[in-house]
Amino acid sequence: MSGAGAPTAGKIDGRGLNVVIVAGTWHETITDGLIAGAERTLDAAGATHRLVRVPGSFELAVAAQAAFAGGADAVVALGVIIRGGTPHFEYVSAATTDGLNRVALDAGKPVGFGVLTLDDEQQGIDRAGLPGSTEDKGAEAADAALRTARVVLDLRSGAARD
Repeated sequence: MSGAGAPTAGKIDGRGLNVVIVAGTWHETITDGLIAGAERTLDAAGATHRLVRVPGSFELAVAAQAAFAGGADAVVALGVIIRGGTPHFEYVSAATTDGLNRVALDAGKPVGFGVLTLDDEQQGIDRAGLPGSTEDKGAEAADAALRTARVVLDLRSGAARD
């Protein structure tokens, strides 16, 4: 099961950070669970955040790019891509991953990666932070975005941090 070996970390201070959650609309139950986990994490950290929906995972990168252009300190990208019987899964998964990575590097700001690439719907339910789920990938993506935003800000200001 993925999640084994996940880091344990204390509470993160998100006060003063502006975060945009960009989420696809496919597989509504799973995506809504991911969004709820991300929002819980951002609220607990005190980060300012808003949600933007796009049609699918392929469109996440351009929305993330616009969020950074609009002043976001971090983006949490959430989507669901389920394998089918054609190569479409590989193309969308690769394009989504590569696009979000490019946006993060071009902006010099973090994108928390909460795009689930799955063999079947049950894998997504298991990872969506829903009742009975074994993982909460939306919360994990938000936590990663916040922690990385703090590191980037500290590095740019010259502040030392453990």
